[in-house]
Amino acid sequence: MNTEKITSMEGLEKATFGTGCFWCTEAMFESLDGVLSATSGYEGGETKNPTYKEVCSGETGHAECVEVVFDPKKVTYAELLEAFFRSHDPTQFNRQGADVGTQYRSVVFFHNEEQKRLAQTAKDELNKSEAYNRPIVTEISAASTFYPAEDYHQNYYANNPEQGYCSFVIAPKLDKFKKVFKEKLKGANKEVAKHE
Repeated sequence: MNTEKITSMEGLEKATFGTGCFWCTEAMFESLDGVLSATSGYEGGETKNPTYKEVCSGETGHAECVEVVFDPKKVTYAELLEAFFRSHDPTQFNRQGADVGTQYRSVVFFHNEEQKRLAQTAKDELNKSEAYNRPIVTEISAASTFYPAEDYHQNYYANNPEQGYCSFVIAPKLDKFKKVFKEKLKGANKEVAKHE
């Protein structure tokens, strides 16, 4: 979760995405210009106030996901969807890599009808273009109650860069993500201005 204090949601919007492990998802979305916060948490299940251990059991129905607060004047929802689809394998059902279970499903939790329309259109267009060699299985569901994960999960990559999972899984994914979205990263426009 970014340390910036969001005092008002005026002019800001929310987006919620699940791409498997929320540590990866949070690190990627936090790097984008226009994203004010990315909070790791749980959504889409039945249990109230679930713990990480309960979600990992696969019995709560929740997905590990990240709730993003963003400024649509700086980054659009369509751009966030592009980042979402390009940052994981949306053709894997209830898994990402070695992480297996419904809690690791590919999911977009939409907050309004426009987000729903954009998410469904993006999924349909990707399937139609055969960008992937298998059909996209991303779930598109209405946002429900978002439960922030325990404090130790927040900013996990930034706080634990030497931890094995961070070094061997998150760092390479984040490096690849930053190369693809280099013009959309925080500070990217300042760097361009400096060199002009």
